[in-house]
Parts: sequence; structure tokens; C-alpha cells
Amino acid sequence: MRVGLNRWDWRSPARFVESVVAAEAAGVDICFQPVNPLGVPDPYVLAALAAQQTERIHFGTLLETPVLRPAPLAAGSVATLEAVAPNRTMLCYGIGDTAVRWLNRRPATLAELEEATLQARAYLRGERLEVGAAAPAFLRHGDPEHPPPVWIAASGPKTLRMAGRVADGVFLRCGTHPANIAHAVAQIDAGIAEAGRSASDVGIGLIVHTIRSQDPAEIRAITRAMAAGFYEYVPTIIDPPGFEWNGPPVHELQSQVWPDFHHASDLIAAGQVVDFLPDEVAASFSFFGTIHDVADQVRRITEVVPRIDILVPHPVPPPGRKIVEYATWIGDELKPLLPT
Repeated sequence: MRVGLNRWDWRSPARFVESVVAAEAAGVDICFQPVNPLGVPDPYVLAALAAQQTERIHFGTLLETPVLRPAPLAAGSVATLEAVAPNRTMLCYGIGDTAVRWLNRRPATLAELEEATLQARAYLRGERLEVGAAAPAFLRHGDPEHPPPVWIAASGPKTLRMAGRVADGVFLRCGTHPANIAHAVAQIDAGIAEAGRSASDVGIGLIVHTIRSQDPAEIRAITRAMAAGFYEYVPTIIDPPGFEWNGPPVHELQSQVWPDFHHASDLIAAGQVVDFLPDEVAASFSFFGTIHDVADQVRRITEVVPRIDILVPHPVPPPGRKIVEYATWIGDELKPLLPT
């Protein structure tokens, strides 16, 4: 199982490169970067700089969205990065999150996400696409013999099923409850079957908010904020485990956090807004506790779904300037405890 990290030192390009070099030395396998033009520096420029100072670590977006970067732009950017870091790149698409909302844009529709994924994969494979121009469109600077894989990050059943049909891999964003994990993979497998593909054609990754705190009060609050964050975007996510939302309608609570429960500046305060959530619900959407606690939580998931290729233990709260310490924690300390 490979491990990836999606938080870095963005104070300057030089500090970013230093943090990636340190993460590679600590055993981190993939440098993921969010795509937010107003929030963090350009991920492709930074990845190209870091790629020249590293040898093993891979680079990917987590996540790109067709709302901000349509398929031709995304394919062109990742193909350029692939030329700098051969066989070390990937593109990950999603409907859009914080960056989209900061710009008051709507997330991509399911159809838009599917079309962007299909087009990006086609461009990277060197295919010519009819787009209504005078001649077919194609990517002139890619390497169709070694196209970077295109993944989709998904939570809802329709998106998961679509991703199984068209993507090279799927990142699950559905928490940690075995019922949710099994349900999500079943949707992917249904999409794989619809497209006549093999399960071996589609990788599976897992993105889980990870709380390193040992403080029970802090864990109680932040796990509740994470659970509410899933529910506000995918209300059906509580159905497979048989949970219920026994509080005020979530849309009435959203005005108390910004921009959402997952990304609130004060996660403890956000969790207190939904303090009515039971412990069982709160514990089903995050990793938390000691390093051995987290390793055990991962192991329980792999007992349900053995074929998880990539784990992204997403740190909450963000580690800030302690990012190298966190990279060492997941690379040197957590990774050896994970199932192979």
C-alpha cells in the first residue's frame, strides 16, 4: 500500500521543494496537491520544481476539477509534468470543492466530470477528438506510450459507479465505516461491469481525515465536524451503516461554519455545532488516536476491501509548519504498520 500526502509547506517554492524532498526521504510515496488558484500556488509548477530534486516520489492533483481546468488544459499540464518526471505523475479529477465555492461557482455535474475524464484520458493516449473545430483536436506534446493515469475522487454512489466505468482509479471519500467502504466498492464494481472492464483495470485509493490528537475533547469535536462535512454534501452517506441525522437540518447549520464543516477555520467550534451526533457516527468518518490506533483502523478497512492501492491520511487540523514531522509520521512510522 502506497501512502500519499496532500499538505505541504507553501510559504515559498523553495520551502515546498524542501518539504517534498524530506517527505520522499521519510518514505512518502506520492505528493498530492490541491488545486485552488486563490489558495495555494500552481501545483504543476511546484511539482515540476520538486521533481527535479527527487527520484522516487510521484506527483498528482487532489483534486483537479473541470470547472476550473477543462480536460485539454489538465491533460496538457500533466503531460508537461510527465516529461519532467517520467512515470511519476497522475491526474485526479473531482466535482470541485473549496476552490469552486471561493469563486462562487457551482461544482461540476456528473456528466461534466465523466466527459472531462474521458477526454483527458483520450488526449493523454494520443487520440484525436472531434470537437467541432476545423480539424480533430489532439495533444501534441504528450507521450501516448506512457500516459499518466486519470483518477476520480468520489463519495456518492452515482459518481462512484461512473468512475468505475471510465477512470483509471477511484479515490473513496466515504469515511471508515465498513458498510460505507463495501457499498462504495460495490458501486465501483458495478461500473466496471457495465463497461466490460476488469477490476484489475481500476485502482482504489482511500482518503481519510486523520486526527493525531490524544485529547478526547478535541477528538470528540473534530470527528463530529468531519462526519457533518460528509453529510452536508452526500446525505445518503449515513444510509449504509444505518445511521440517522437526529439534529436540525444541515442546511440550517451551514451558516455557522465557513466554507464548510470539513474546512472550517475552527474545527472544534464546527464540531460543537453538531455535538448531538453519537460517538458511533463520529467515529465512522475519520482516523484518530495513536499511530497504532490508526494502523488498526486501516487494517479493519482492508479486511473488508483488500485491494486498496493508495492511502491518503489527510491531516486535520492542517499541520502547518510541522508538515515534515507529519510526513515522517506517515512515512517512517505509519507505513511500516500498514498491510502490504
